[in-house]
Amino acid sequence: MPVDVIQAAPVPGSSGWRELWLKEDWWAIYLGLGLVIVGTLMFEQGSSLTWLAVTPAKWSSLGQLLGDMAANAPRYLAQSAFWLGAFSLALGVLGYRAREFVPGILLLYGLGLAIFAAGQWTEAFRYNLEPPLLALIVGLAIANLGLLPRWFDAGFRVELYVKTGIVLLGATLPLNLMIWAGPIAILQASIVSVLTFLTIFWMARLLKLDRRFAAVLGVGGAVCGVSAAIAVAGAVGARKEDAPIAITIVILWAIVMIFVLPFAGQALHLPAGVGGAWIGTSEFADAAGIAAAEAYGGLAGHGAVAGNADQAVWAFTLMKVVGRDVWIGIWAFVLAVVATLRWDRLDGIGQPDAAQIWWRFPKFVIGFVIASLVVTVVSRDYSLPHYSHDVVPTLVGPLKDLRSWAFIFCFLSIGLTTRFRDLAKAGARPVLAFSAGVAVNVVLGLVLSAVVFAHYWETLSR
Repeated sequence: MPVDVIQAAPVPGSSGWRELWLKEDWWAIYLGLGLVIVGTLMFEQGSSLTWLAVTPAKWSSLGQLLGDMAANAPRYLAQSAFWLGAFSLALGVLGYRAREFVPGILLLYGLGLAIFAAGQWTEAFRYNLEPPLLALIVGLAIANLGLLPRWFDAGFRVELYVKTGIVLLGATLPLNLMIWAGPIAILQASIVSVLTFLTIFWMARLLKLDRRFAAVLGVGGAVCGVSAAIAVAGAVGARKEDAPIAITIVILWAIVMIFVLPFAGQALHLPAGVGGAWIGTSEFADAAGIAAAEAYGGLAGHGAVAGNADQAVWAFTLMKVVGRDVWIGIWAFVLAVVATLRWDRLDGIGQPDAAQIWWRFPKFVIGFVIASLVVTVVSRDYSLPHYSHDVVPTLVGPLKDLRSWAFIFCFLSIGLTTRFRDLAKAGARPVLAFSAGVAVNVVLGLVLSAVVFAHYWETLSR
């Protein structure tokens, strides 16, 4: 099971200003915002982080892959040195010894590069094998086959990697993108997020699961599974094992939906935009969702469904990446308040203490918001077409690629530290509670996408 996924909320006044360098949340902000600020300054000077944000190119033959790797070898070496230096600085200050975490970080980058390259294979696209999902599968296989000694686990810092990725995610979600998305997309995303959370939460409570665990499961289905589960687990003071269990269930359902949703959408003859919106409201992870949306767009491209490939991907992006992912911060704040002012008293932990809201609130969400505001200011005078043409390739694109690396490190770490025998102890009740939310999510998403707001999604264009 992932190590140190959840840190206990500190007691007010116990660390004071020292938490600014002794908590992974703040280091995620420093690393993520540091990249955003450097990228922004370079963008303003007509330059870009593209050289450092190298990723393997698409390939169909081994010769193409080896040629790309050879041509970009200096960039990969520089990038590996950057990640090693950045994470070593953070973990060193946090009190970990270099000999404990350096081997793990180097292993993550080496495996991550191989997995990223495998995910760019044209055959991988055919089977919807996105790099983050491949990272999870490879990590699970290595961990559960006993191929790696446990002392490597010290470098598999799930929290640090995913929180850094979330801060970088903020840079890809400027506020003007939400304005361009329009009220329909935001409204539909909000309806799905709230009702899915309530369904999973109350089903979990009916099954006698702890309310804090129920909240973690709920946001896993309502927002972006991995990121939201980790954020809310800290906000509500959940047990250390709650987030890993929720993450595993989220990812298993996300993988199932990669194949089910495009097949069902075609059977229902849903236009490309409608199908993409349905996938956006029904998927539980960004990587799995984009794979399903691209698969559905491929159907449109071959004339199997009405519309075009861009409509499917853009509708998914509006629903999932823009509409639902912004709820990470909202749920984290709301549930931190509820846990502090109500659940602590009900559980006999103590009298409500408003100061605990700040201590429990996941600070990296602040970094997410600031990153979004920075890119919002930079792109405030751009229209959507000019934003896509000028800002995305040189500013947002490289930050998105670096975010992808951070999420690959996260998914690999989850897999490499997850043992199925430990997860089996949780029993069937969490799966049943989450599955109830899946049913509501899929049906509600279909009704909203194909009936209530059908005209909007059918005529969607950028």
